[in-house]
Amino acid sequence: MKKKLITRRDFLREGASFAAASSLMLQLPHTVFSQEEKKSRVVLIRNEDMLDEDNQPHEEIIGKMLDQAVSALFNTTTAEEAWKKLFKPTDIVGIKSNVWHYLATPPALEKVISQGLKTAGVSEKNMGIDDRDVLSNPIFQKATALINVRPIRTHYWSGVGTLLKNYIMFVKKPAAYHGDTCADLAKLWKLPVVRDKTRLNILVMLTPLFHSVGPHSYNPQYTWPYQGLLVGLDPVAVDATGVRILMAKRRDYFQEDRPLNPPAKHVFLADTRHHLGVADPAKIDLIKLGWQDDVLI
Repeated sequence: MKKKLITRRDFLREGASFAAASSLMLQLPHTVFSQEEKKSRVVLIRNEDMLDEDNQPHEEIIGKMLDQAVSALFNTTTAEEAWKKLFKPTDIVGIKSNVWHYLATPPALEKVISQGLKTAGVSEKNMGIDDRDVLSNPIFQKATALINVRPIRTHYWSGVGTLLKNYIMFVKKPAAYHGDTCADLAKLWKLPVVRDKTRLNILVMLTPLFHSVGPHSYNPQYTWPYQGLLVGLDPVAVDATGVRILMAKRRDYFQEDRPLNPPAKHVFLADTRHHLGVADPAKIDLIKLGWQDDVLI
């Protein structure tokens, strides 16, 4: 059931408004609060008409969805207010995308994210989109803020490829983080190049890959048109919600519990071992918007 969102008056009374001061953003970089208690807010938004015949999103629809999601995230009247809570005109923003050719971050989504940044007053010269070359990209080298956006999929080394894993390109030797089924990917988020810079996390749930076998495996049989986005400030809460949807789809498809192999332990250890965010659904304020058929959570 959807929780009651905190009002602006409640935000100010509790001293938890992200617009109140930049110091608070640094103190609590990943959390938006529900009214009853402090929880990480995650917005799930879906639209049954989002995808075209090539399974690519309609730009106008996905743009409206993203605006609705950021408005719900901050409980603002307009998307412009929300974008301005997230970014300042002086920010230099790197959009960390994902280019895996079978299931890449859609260009239409990258475009509407850029439009959101312009709404906040960020100039085009101070924003950039990259994946594998972030360490050599001047925008990312100077970035004051990051947006993390990628599709969810099952993964041979980490169980799932999600937002936490998307930052593995911020190190010169990604394989150094593959040990114990990538259990400690949350350490990436404490590196100086990314620490406290991530302002928004978007897990793309358009056509998730819910099953694969072997490295770089992809079979469209194991995708489905979920046509959604998961949006939040806490990457652990967003990833954990995405994993639960993926597991529900696996149960529905295989008609039995079919654990991920390997398990997606890095998502939950990001909470219990590294304290980056929350994975416990009892501590996540999940707001569900739009199309609700077969929502799976």
